[in-house]
Amino acid sequence: MTTDTLAMEIQRVEASRIHEVDFDNLVFGRHYADHMFVADYVNGEWTNLQIVPYANLSLSPATASLHYGQAIFEGMKAYKNDAGEVLMFRPLDNWARFNKSAVRMCMPEIPEEIFMGGLTELLRLDSAWVPTAPDTSLYIRPYMFSTDAYIGVKASDTYKFIIFTSPVGKYYSKPPRVKVEQHYIRAAEGGVGYAKCAGNYAGSLYPARLAQQQGYDQIIWTDARDHEYVEESGTMNVMFFMDGKLITPATSDTILNGVTRKSIVDIARHWGIPVEERKVAVKEIIDALKESRLEAAFGAGTAVVVSPFGVIGYEGVDYELPAVTEDSFVAKVKAFLTDLRTGKVEDPFGWIVKA
Repeated sequence: MTTDTLAMEIQRVEASRIHEVDFDNLVFGRHYADHMFVADYVNGEWTNLQIVPYANLSLSPATASLHYGQAIFEGMKAYKNDAGEVLMFRPLDNWARFNKSAVRMCMPEIPEEIFMGGLTELLRLDSAWVPTAPDTSLYIRPYMFSTDAYIGVKASDTYKFIIFTSPVGKYYSKPPRVKVEQHYIRAAEGGVGYAKCAGNYAGSLYPARLAQQQGYDQIIWTDARDHEYVEESGTMNVMFFMDGKLITPATSDTILNGVTRKSIVDIARHWGIPVEERKVAVKEIIDALKESRLEAAFGAGTAVVVSPFGVIGYEGVDYELPAVTEDSFVAKVKAFLTDLRTGKVEDPFGWIVKA
């Protein structure tokens, strides 16, 4: 798809801020590129399509999203190949998931031509911000929030959609220590666990803080009813490699359908590795750890990519995971994903889209 037919106003910055960024020491989520794409939903249609300089927003104190949480987002990344072309990884999957979140939160869907057109033009304009050092990328944040200035519990009539970008490095500097959560929950059946809505993340902060006070980096969430089955971990899907198989909880209305997660599943099957997407009991994982059958447990997500766990804490006991070796599935799939996203290997899946 091209952006030639998408009418938008483009206001360029007078002077770029790129020289203010130390690209050799990127901290995740602290620096923002020069421009952002903005669109407004008014009178039942998307209008005012613009690319403008990245700047603060002016909002009414009565803005509905600030009171009732009608806000959703996506996380994506862009890379550069050796020819200097900007590459996006499975952007249409993010667009589809964004709209699934929008439907669940009573928000308007974004047409493909606006989502992809605005994103593509933004990446072309700020292509110099895409870093090329190992373990770096341009993080992309599309999000939408309700904008009615109205204090009343109802779906808003107006919304704002924005895409901005951020050059980033690694999310975790070392394998995270994770704790199996047996009291607090992230999501329940019939809720909004599968949507990328703001409230999901707000609700996770307190349990995560308690875990961090106990020496862990993140939580492994379990099911809301009995706390017997693994669901997610912090901002990541959870995957296990044991007995020669890739095992991961099946997606549901309590588990986010992660783009990185399903990419790893597809790659494993492409490589002829057995994959099981099913309920995964905490006891099964702990037993496999005790019996040295668990080769790896890791998080998968746009921000972290592939992040092997160093320790799993359960019922007061810390279980050390084996170190990741170069010939392990975790190391191989992470390297393949990196090479795929940077154009160093052929894309057999049709996932890469040039900006």
